[in-house]
Amino acid sequence: MSTAITEHASGGVTGHGEPILSVRGLEKHFPIKGGGLIKRTVGAVRAVDGVDLDLYPGEVLGLVGESGCGKSTLGRAILNLQPATAGSVVFQGRELVGLDRKAMRPLRRDIQLVFQDPYASLNPRLPVFDIVAEPLVIHGLTKDDKELRARVRELVETVGLNPEHTNRYPADFSGGQRQRIGIARALALQPKVLVLDEPVSALDVSIQAGVINLLEDLKSELDLSYLFIAHDLSVVRHISDRVAVMYLGRIIEVADQETLFSRPAHPYTQALLSAIPLPDPRRERARQRIIISGDVPSPANPPSGCRFRTRCQKFANVLSDGQRELCMTVDPALEDRGTGHLNACHYAETQSIL
Repeated sequence: MSTAITEHASGGVTGHGEPILSVRGLEKHFPIKGGGLIKRTVGAVRAVDGVDLDLYPGEVLGLVGESGCGKSTLGRAILNLQPATAGSVVFQGRELVGLDRKAMRPLRRDIQLVFQDPYASLNPRLPVFDIVAEPLVIHGLTKDDKELRARVRELVETVGLNPEHTNRYPADFSGGQRQRIGIARALALQPKVLVLDEPVSALDVSIQAGVINLLEDLKSELDLSYLFIAHDLSVVRHISDRVAVMYLGRIIEVADQETLFSRPAHPYTQALLSAIPLPDPRRERARQRIIISGDVPSPANPPSGCRFRTRCQKFANVLSDGQRELCMTVDPALEDRGTGHLNACHYAETQSIL
């Protein structure tokens, strides 16, 4: 059977067929309340402000950006852990936005979250056995205690831990081992999609590789799809098939991993990649770093037009007054502007950075 080639709103041409998860116009705004006795809404923090994304079966989609750009909020809004303000999230043909807790419960089996902090995401009062067994018990997926124990043992072995240690508590394990416990818990329901919210950022560099290798092995063995949220571009480059770059609540560039890291088009992406040190000292000394000036604008009051223009070197140093006028007044849509992949920049040009 031939696979359809689809032009979609989040990354050019792909051979994966229909997306397993499709996000359109997703918004998550947090109200700002005024002072006084009567609290009234005086504004909103636009943490996620109109995001389009597609995740395909068997794919790892990396989501990168600075701290505070809305990556984690986007992941939680997709999972309906934080109800979206507007937009659509379709998972296997089912709309998730607007579903209540009861309606979401059966869908939780197919889409799970691995939290960022393995020290905070595990109940310190429960032994590992109870932590991993809890989703199986809640969803009634084992018929008796014997089957439950066998399933927990299998899950713990799958993530590379000793099943004899399931009577221990999270405090008895290292950070990497705790993250493996969190992954085992997420896998208990045999999901189709894992949203991984910076799963290795709290771990030592020496431990990160083991967790990343585990995730790669599990993806192949269990036919999983990942939304991999991270700020470490080196990790994203290693594990991702496609990469989406986020800035101030918006997706500003999407491309396959090789294209994005070799020929980024958006000035923000180019600046991020220029900060990655090169292993070759001569190349590192020869290349020119792109420095992002200023602070990230407030998501409660983003700039008009292009949101990145207040920190963009091209806007400040290259463009003419007439070109700057377009950047200041027209918010660029995420589309292919002749660079071969999607970006949200009126004057995007691919540039070799690494």
